[in-house]
Amino acid sequence: MPRQPRLDAPGLLQHVMARGIEGREIFKDDKDRESFLDRLATVLEETQTQCYAWALIPNHFHLLLRTGQTSLSKVMRRLMTGYAVTFNKRHKRSGHLFQNRYKSVVCEEDPYLLELIRYIHLNPLRIKMVQDIKELDKYSWTGHSVILGHRKNPLISNHAMSYQPSAMSSSDKALKPLAEATIEDVLLHFGDTIKVARRRYRQFVKNGIDQGKRLELQGGGLVRSAGGNKVGLLGRKKEERDKGDERVLGSGDFVMNVIKEANELLDERAEFNLTLDELVSRVCSRFGIMFDELVSKNRRRRLSQARAAVSYLAVDKLGYTGEDVARLLKVSGRSVSNCRERGKILLDNKETIREYLL
Repeated sequence: MPRQPRLDAPGLLQHVMARGIEGREIFKDDKDRESFLDRLATVLEETQTQCYAWALIPNHFHLLLRTGQTSLSKVMRRLMTGYAVTFNKRHKRSGHLFQNRYKSVVCEEDPYLLELIRYIHLNPLRIKMVQDIKELDKYSWTGHSVILGHRKNPLISNHAMSYQPSAMSSSDKALKPLAEATIEDVLLHFGDTIKVARRRYRQFVKNGIDQGKRLELQGGGLVRSAGGNKVGLLGRKKEERDKGDERVLGSGDFVMNVIKEANELLDERAEFNLTLDELVSRVCSRFGIMFDELVSKNRRRRLSQARAAVSYLAVDKLGYTGEDVARLLKVSGRSVSNCRERGKILLDNKETIREYLL
């Protein structure tokens, strides 16, 4: 049976896994692990992708991601291709580093977000890379020690400003590095203050140690949600059983909604078949400006609106990355993200959008 296309709509929570080819090591030492995390930090910040949990094992890695407007496939291609080139150069090898393509499972948030954070962060303990929870608390190569505040967050890109949390209800969340704001999102599930939330989070992780390998978190669809056993679905109606999909971890309705949303996005992008240059030409014509003005530092209202329109339409409607647009407009990835938000408000009308793209 041919493999199904990825489910890649914006905002989805996805458990991502990738292994070394033939089970070989993809991290030989701490320098490799630091290289991977440095690259991951940059990609996350530039694509505005959140990472709630991560674990680096010698021959594979786990990530729990929520995509922004940049598709997961583009995020992972940048991460894995770039890391493979660096790894091969450093270790004087050639050829593929990773086994096939990465595996990703879309996850329903309410029942699975915290369970997956715990499951991913317990990986080193399950395979005896660390011996107990105290050693895991200080272990450098999962996000667990970062959430506890025992290690500086390695997913804060060098391009992002430094931030030290002091209160869970800070009103300037939008100004924080995305990686730090994501840690705060996790802790908010456990308490209103950093100290209380960290204590409760650690106890939650500790309570999961004896659960072992949880089949229901290792795949997708209703079969996996039922614990990996089809017997658990025998009491359901046929149409409910048929809602299972190996690419999704969640209830039947969630499975169907995710597939519907992903298919609609694919249909929309197929309909609007424009190159980035063609889009820019149309926007410039619509706003009565020249390309040189669009990419200038001038902040006149009309120019700012044109940049917002280009950013929103290119990323949200045509599937280009924020990096593609940043390179074109000669601005930062964060600026493109801000422009997209303004563009969404400016062009919040289907007919207006179609006038630009058709």
